[in-house]
Amino acid sequence: MSIKNITRILCCITMFFLAAYAKGQTVPNHNAVSGVVADQATKLPLSYVTVRLKTADGIIFKAMLTSDNGSFQFRDLHPGQYTLSLSALGYQLLQLPAGGAPDTLYLQSKENSLKEVSITADKPIVRQKAGKIIYDMQADPDSKSSQLLEMMRKIPFVSVDGNQNLLLKGSPDFRVFLNGKPSGMFARDLKSILKSIPASTVQSIEVMTIPPSKYDAEGLAGIINIITIKKLNNELNGTLNLNARQPDASTGIGSSFTYKKDKWGMSVLTGGNLNHSPKLGSTGFRQSSGANPTDLFQERSRWSDQKTGYLGTELSYEIDTLNLISARFNTNGNRSEDNGFLHSEMKGAEGILQGYELAERTRNNSSGMDFSADYQLGFKADKNRMLTLSYSYQNYKSWPSTEALISNVLNYPGRDYRQEQYDRTKENTVQLDYVYPHKNLTIEMGAKGIFRNNNADFKVDHDPQNSDHLTYRQQVLSAYNSYQLNWKSWNLQAGLRLERTLIDADFLTNSSSVKQNYTNLFPTLVISKTLKSGNSLNAGFSQRMKRPGINRLNPFVNRVNPDFEITGNPDLRPVVVNSISLGYNSSKKLTFNAGMDYSFLNEADLAVSTFDPVRNITRKTFDNSGKLAGLSSFIYLRYPLASRLDLSLNGRAIYFWISGETMGQKMKTELFTYSFNLSSGYNFESGWRASMNFNLDSRNPTGFQGTTNGMFSSSFNVSKTLIKDKLSFGAGVNNPFTKFRTNKTLTEGTQFYQADYSQSYFRSFSVSLNYNFGGLKDNLKKNKRGIRNNDVSN
Repeated sequence: MSIKNITRILCCITMFFLAAYAKGQTVPNHNAVSGVVADQATKLPLSYVTVRLKTADGIIFKAMLTSDNGSFQFRDLHPGQYTLSLSALGYQLLQLPAGGAPDTLYLQSKENSLKEVSITADKPIVRQKAGKIIYDMQADPDSKSSQLLEMMRKIPFVSVDGNQNLLLKGSPDFRVFLNGKPSGMFARDLKSILKSIPASTVQSIEVMTIPPSKYDAEGLAGIINIITIKKLNNELNGTLNLNARQPDASTGIGSSFTYKKDKWGMSVLTGGNLNHSPKLGSTGFRQSSGANPTDLFQERSRWSDQKTGYLGTELSYEIDTLNLISARFNTNGNRSEDNGFLHSEMKGAEGILQGYELAERTRNNSSGMDFSADYQLGFKADKNRMLTLSYSYQNYKSWPSTEALISNVLNYPGRDYRQEQYDRTKENTVQLDYVYPHKNLTIEMGAKGIFRNNNADFKVDHDPQNSDHLTYRQQVLSAYNSYQLNWKSWNLQAGLRLERTLIDADFLTNSSSVKQNYTNLFPTLVISKTLKSGNSLNAGFSQRMKRPGINRLNPFVNRVNPDFEITGNPDLRPVVVNSISLGYNSSKKLTFNAGMDYSFLNEADLAVSTFDPVRNITRKTFDNSGKLAGLSSFIYLRYPLASRLDLSLNGRAIYFWISGETMGQKMKTELFTYSFNLSSGYNFESGWRASMNFNLDSRNPTGFQGTTNGMFSSSFNVSKTLIKDKLSFGAGVNNPFTKFRTNKTLTEGTQFYQADYSQSYFRSFSVSLNYNFGGLKDNLKKNKRGIRNNDVSN
């Protein structure tokens, strides 16, 4: 598809605007009007609600949008008669006298009447704000019987590729937060954790495509923030989920519960998953050219067992209305065992040159924990003015080991071996934030220090050259200043972030070292306009950084497959990413979200594969030799076809320009990719629901040298709600017409071409049981500012 056609597609998005205003009047007794806007059902604060202050004759005197905590304030008012008018997408218009209005104003979901039956409209599943999208997981009935990874396909800007890897705007480079904070449980094995978390334990998902300057300047695509259920009463309440899947056997349990007693509050997210993958086959082929061309054929089989567990807690204590203390503790663990058998045969012009068989077993134990605490101080003069002091500590360990037995050797010099690796990461962070609101302007500023210490021990028996100890120390010192201006129906967010990075790396067995020091200034700008109809437009620009993680820096050479080596590069440098975006949101009977994005970066740390004709191996590492640009379009539609039938579409289309250098030769590729999820559900009487999902994914790039194949997948589910929405049961089948899927990865480089075909279970059957207990009324008190380390990419 040409660029001209892509441009035509993007320009064909039509937008229409509707406007409706209501009138009223009253008399305030003082020269200021303020309050907090919240949802009537959940009691959660609502941000970006349009609040209009009207005079006695119905003329709009002032207007503003509520802040992140739902608050608004009009100052310096002359004595007179005023009326407050509050409007938001999916909520009824609220008008009331400005004088004597309660401190908290509640908005109700819109209602329609049909004959004598009152039908309450569904709460909007998707809301769009400046720089981010919010997907209400609890408003989607399919969340009661699905894993979180499955539900991610329905979220705007997010997709899941054929290997179940999560992508944000088509990119794997993003950060995942838990309740607005970074968590070690998502740092290394995101796919396994998301597969083990029931979607019913999650309140909402925030997708930040343009994070504000208060966040670390990291991420090609942005941030995904997972918000767990935190509705509280003075009692214990929560959600319990049991699930199982066959034949790729998986059994899991997950729970999210909260408890509140007077000024104390607690929230817990916990669960685990047991997974057994039966034996599956795969094949590989590599063809090399040059003076001595060869053909390599490999047949492989693999089977594995994995255990995953996680625990996340959040505590808060409200000393008084101006002092709040909160703390979080998260931990996770993973234990896996992978077994494999490999038959390898290499041929040349004269016949078989080399052959062997290898039986290997890889065991990997990993664990992570993080702790953080915040102290928030409010001010009597203005409760929206805040000073926050934060501290966090993270610790991650991983120690994989592989044993290999080689037999049936033909002209192969290798022998049995054992390779071990031990990675440790420690991180301390301190941060100070200050928020100062003044009329329609909110000023934020802060300073932060991150102190990391990464260590890696690696060794291979009988190979001292590939045994070493790496110490990698990194300090990131930063300061930011940002401004948010609400003026009538306009919202402006602008900020600058200054970061100074200091890197010092040493190897134990030799004198080599790496020292890097650099300073960067990152601007962020987001402008949004709320139209009279309640729809919104937004545009933004951001410049961010992508730092390499320890797994891309570690020079340990992984030789699980002796013909293919993988290693890191300790000399990798960070990459600066530029992004320009546009977005539109409409939420009437038809919910419509659309966006466009153009991102580009130079010196990208892309994977580079080279062929060594002397040793006849392919070696994969990372290098700052790439350039990448992407023109993206995203669309989300949700429409009620009938009172009980809904239809939604989530799609993206991206055109990539990628280039890089391998063995002194430059390579370029252009690739058009797309991903679409079409889902529909029907609510029967007596709590029954049937739903179906269809996913279409194109091939995706693996860098400038290769691609993975696309796929079409489907799923069909039924669920039943019992005991007044307390208990629900679900069952489903994925891809009922295809038992296996072949995952295809192609890689091409100087004088070689290779293809890998791996088999995975495609057809699966699942059951789940979900139980909600306790009452749900209030919300857990939490600090409005805190540490968010999102500056490292793996």
